[in-house]
Amino acid sequence: MSNPYFPLPENESERLAALASYNILDTAPEDDFEELTLLASQICQTPVALISLLDDKRQWFKSIVGSDISETPKEYAFCAHTIVETTEIMVVNDARHDDRFSENPLVTGDPNVIFYAGVPLITGDGHALGSLCVIDVQPKQLTEDQVKSLKILGRQVLAQMELRKKLQLLEKANEQLLETNTFIKKFATTAAHDIKNPLSSILLTSQALQMRLKNTGDEKSCNLVALTLNSSKRLLTLVDEMMAYSTRPALLLSDQQCLDLNKLLKNVVSLLDIPHNFTVNLPRVEHTLTCSSVALEQIFINLLANAVRYNDKPKGIINILFREDDGQYCFKVSDNGMGIAANNLQKIFEKDVTLNATDRFNKKGTGLGLYTVKLLVDKLQGTIHAESKPGDGTTFVFSIKKNVAVNAGDINAAAYQQ
Repeated sequence: MSNPYFPLPENESERLAALASYNILDTAPEDDFEELTLLASQICQTPVALISLLDDKRQWFKSIVGSDISETPKEYAFCAHTIVETTEIMVVNDARHDDRFSENPLVTGDPNVIFYAGVPLITGDGHALGSLCVIDVQPKQLTEDQVKSLKILGRQVLAQMELRKKLQLLEKANEQLLETNTFIKKFATTAAHDIKNPLSSILLTSQALQMRLKNTGDEKSCNLVALTLNSSKRLLTLVDEMMAYSTRPALLLSDQQCLDLNKLLKNVVSLLDIPHNFTVNLPRVEHTLTCSSVALEQIFINLLANAVRYNDKPKGIINILFREDDGQYCFKVSDNGMGIAANNLQKIFEKDVTLNATDRFNKKGTGLGLYTVKLLVDKLQGTIHAESKPGDGTTFVFSIKKNVAVNAGDINAAAYQQ
């Protein structure tokens, strides 16, 4: 049973946890709280006003006008009663004649509290953290307007506390984001270095092998070496481009290039080494686009890789369609693979979501491919969604913003073309 002179809320442990989450105890004075406290004193015409917060042992003042006291023991706190007994306002016109406070040292001695009015600071979860109160050394009564104003000021104190908490959380999130970005940049630099070294070796070895094969007349071997050389050069370029974008993401919008869509798609297909039992149908009409080539390549690399991996048919088919309207380039990538259940069509774009599916190579995904695609499409100011039926394949429909007008040639803007 609690001490009648030291009442405790029923949810005291939860209340203390809520108070701690604001990280406000023992902090320096702040103008926003000082001004509200001063306003409470002036409106209620009292020499003392304060913002009181109660932890497990004390009553601590975030702001106080008319006194230099920073805290008092909790068992003496009028506010300890306020947070238990009311959700509106507690008014004590003369504490000397109130059984709860007549023997309180704050009443019988300095600072001689006689009049008290306090508004509890209650969070949206129902936790009373403390109060905004006004104090006088003589009996007093508040007018109806003063009571109303004190309640309004109490809500403003809590609003400032909520804002302060959100700003702290935002600062912490920004710090974590900065730390993460720094790590990613360092990791990307190291990874790029680790990738470029063996690629450079492959390139040099292939060039030396090509020189030796030139005089042998082995045309097939020469073609294979040429293919290796081209792939190595393309991969080196791709690594350099990815490094540039990892350090300056804004380049995705500012670094626009005029490109041939089919040429880009053929490069992607060559990088992926599509199995022989797959047919990839590119748009039949040539299309010239102006956009970020590296971003578009990354999108198609992920989508085509998934179309291959999650295909259980003897003959895989991938169709790529394109159309454009006044403001967007629009794409469809369809396959005849395993398909995706309707309730998972939104989840697949979330980070680390794999649906526990095993691909044709008996491996599980990392849950980063489609998440990365979604990030890139968003950055390019577009949209993406999936349409699918289990067993019948999947279609990814995405668009990116068209920033520069291009010569559409024979493109029919009203329909996708193949």
